[in-house]
Amino acid sequence: MCLLFETVRITDGIAGNLDLHEKRLNRSRLMLYGLSDKLRLSDYIRVPEDYRSGIFRCRLIYGAEIVSVEFTPYIPAAVKTLKLVQADTLTYDHKYHDRSSLAGLINRDLADDILIVKEGCITDSSYANIVFTDGWRQVTPDTPLLHGTMRERLILDGIIKAERITVDDLGRFTHFRLINAMLGFDAPQLPVSNIIRK
Repeated sequence: MCLLFETVRITDGIAGNLDLHEKRLNRSRLMLYGLSDKLRLSDYIRVPEDYRSGIFRCRLIYGAEIVSVEFTPYIPAAVKTLKLVQADTLTYDHKYHDRSSLAGLINRDLADDILIVKEGCITDSSYANIVFTDGWRQVTPDTPLLHGTMRERLILDGIIKAERITVDDLGRFTHFRLINAMLGFDAPQLPVSNIIRK
């Protein structure tokens, strides 16, 4: 069976959004392995002394059980441009360790990353959910490939709303930002003109 992973943001020794990471991990274990027992990530995440000041990435690889836990310094990806890519048959509904189906869509000669379109609807970039703004509202597609933990937290907190966003809707927005477990709502905001359509 395939392996999966969770990336948890560690800020000054504290693991962020742990409840949502646990929920997703245990849901994937139930759906893919038929396991109904609940793993508690706090039983596995022991932040080393050297990683208790600043922002770090904790990566947990798992299948039926946790396989490994590693900590690394966090270096944000320098993504400024996205290329629209049509991928109607792509499925990434669990956080699979094998990301070759996503990586194979990226052409860095055209843009830093991709913005995946399925059946006319905007989904995600290769590594993050997306939030659009028109200057007043903050909206994220209701058709994500993966329900990210930061996306869920921002929806629960009423900071962003989910709605259907098609390619034709992109003109309604002025800016976007990419969010994931490591990138919160303080992630850089970029102009929608940085999304390459052709």
